[in-house]
Amino acid sequence: MPNYEPTAPFQHGTAAATGVLVVNLGTPEAPTTPAVRRFLRQFLWDPRVVEYPRLLWWLILNLVILVIRPPRSAAAYREIWTDEGSPLMIYSKKIVAGLDSRLEDVELELAMTYGDPAIDDAIDRLVAKGVRRILVLPLYPQYSGTTTASVFDAVTRKLGRMRWIPEIRFIGSYHDDPGYIDALANSVREYRATHQGGDKLLMSFHGVPKYTLDGGDPYFCHCQKTARLLATALQLEDHEWNISFQSRVGREEWLQPYTEETVRGYGGAGMRRLDVMCPGFSADCLETLEEIAMQNAEAFSEAGGGELHYIPALNDRDDHLDALANVITRHLAGWSDGTDVDAEQSAKRARALGASA
Repeated sequence: MPNYEPTAPFQHGTAAATGVLVVNLGTPEAPTTPAVRRFLRQFLWDPRVVEYPRLLWWLILNLVILVIRPPRSAAAYREIWTDEGSPLMIYSKKIVAGLDSRLEDVELELAMTYGDPAIDDAIDRLVAKGVRRILVLPLYPQYSGTTTASVFDAVTRKLGRMRWIPEIRFIGSYHDDPGYIDALANSVREYRATHQGGDKLLMSFHGVPKYTLDGGDPYFCHCQKTARLLATALQLEDHEWNISFQSRVGREEWLQPYTEETVRGYGGAGMRRLDVMCPGFSADCLETLEEIAMQNAEAFSEAGGGELHYIPALNDRDDHLDALANVITRHLAGWSDGTDVDAEQSAKRARALGASA
């Protein structure tokens, strides 16, 4: 027989609480080779991330990638690490704190798909607070099977081990949410107001293999729509902006155009200044702070360009938090907050039936 996890102690007459599970990708616990290796092993073994045959991929991952890549990635993490830790963790915590101040009668928990705080533990904490309804918010504006679906998988694996499963709602994307687009546009306007404007705005999204698009993943289309809506909000002409995809790994074809090739092309053409932003990242991390602001800035200069300016992710901007709070509120609509429960009468009826608590 299945051995289901015990349910947290229940008190009759207690109103069911509502919780929001906010999930980001994750980060190593330290910028060291062993910590990065542990993180990459969990991350890259996820079949949503790499869809290779398992045996073949196990050999490649353990005999090649986890030998070569961790020292390099650890060195890159050290470039962006702060006294407080990983930027992604710092900003993710600030996002949850900001949402907590904006949402009433809701319990919030932060979780990471890979590493800590783990999704399993975060759900346990919500249930321990009396939460019987959980809204899951992956911090990925554009849906991708490699990210958003991985959150769903982790959540449902946890639920599959629980005896009393809470009600669940899941936010698949918010790539065209007006508040999110406004926050992106405001971030560009404010940056350019203090740093002047570049010759072009490049919107760089994280890349994924092209076979995901061929298989029906909407990520490419979501990125295109976000970019188009942002360009419209900024009143940019077609020649003033472009879209690209970064972080390509391996030899197979990924979504194009590739960011580094695009950046080098602009540099080779003698562009004076290029502004780059990453609308798909809710919080700054290795891919934005090291890959774009450092590696691609160097590539732009080496190719003959002037300055590459990275416009920070939305992080804990007030307009970003307002937008996320509005998305959450819309998805919570119609869910009872438990105030219709007469706690005293419910407890009396339970005791009359022999309940001890």
